[in-house]
Amino acid sequence: MDRFHLLKVYIAVAEEQGFSSAARRLAMSPPAVTRAVASLENELGVKLLNRTTRYVRATDVGLRYLEDARRILAELESADEAAVGINAEPQGHLAVTAPALFGRLFVTQGIVEYLQRYPKMEVDAVFLDRVVNLLEEGLDVGVRIGELPDSSMRALRVGSVRLILCASPAYIAEHGIPQHPDELVEHTIIASKAGSGSIDWRFPIANKNKLIAIKPRLTVTTNDAAIAAAVKGFGITRILSYQVANELASGDLKIIMENFEPAPKPVHIVHREGRNEAVKVRAFVDLLADKLRGHRALNE
Repeated sequence: MDRFHLLKVYIAVAEEQGFSSAARRLAMSPPAVTRAVASLENELGVKLLNRTTRYVRATDVGLRYLEDARRILAELESADEAAVGINAEPQGHLAVTAPALFGRLFVTQGIVEYLQRYPKMEVDAVFLDRVVNLLEEGLDVGVRIGELPDSSMRALRVGSVRLILCASPAYIAEHGIPQHPDELVEHTIIASKAGSGSIDWRFPIANKNKLIAIKPRLTVTTNDAAIAAAVKGFGITRILSYQVANELASGDLKIIMENFEPAPKPVHIVHREGRNEAVKVRAFVDLLADKLRGHRALNE
């Protein structure tokens, strides 16, 4: 059988964790899918999948092969699109990821504009408050907030955001403004566990990154909830500036203790490295970069 066909079938089975679901995804019969995977394993001389009556899972070797297979097919697709020409209209499927609130506030409108501009495109948007490995999870483009580790990803800086403390005018009028991070113990704290799941408030004090032991009265799992509680006047919360851009503009929240803010965090659009950039990826990155660079909340 054609090796590229076998790779497509194997990727589908490994991702769907089942032969029947992979068959539906590929519009093939289950026996044909089973034969294709068996043929691939015979050619390689290794077991790629563990099969039971209840599940199908990739072996350790199979997981490594899955990563390589995704990369190979992505490069093939990129090469095909490059051969068609740089002016070809984007078509096919694009998978995009971003932090949850950032995706809702900024990326969704870019995706909608992209789909309206290119009617032959489909987009999957994965908005999660964790770092997503584009290669391992089969994604094309991501938005990252914070310093980037060295990687094979291409990165385009589109702005920066601040990690701020804020409270409502009503809270400030009743309780005053702390003048130093150590004074936060005297105030009502609203903490969000979104992202890392931990509560770690550090501040640049005397050239050191000092951890302040806070004791929240309210702990929530989403930034939206922390913002809502702060707007109601319940207490002080710590959030990224873009997340409360509307509340700051309307006066519902005020930034406090600006002198103790850490350095701004850069915002990048990242996508997988390749010899040829896919037309669909390049078009989306260009569109999203233009929109993000135009947002005041990301370029203060």
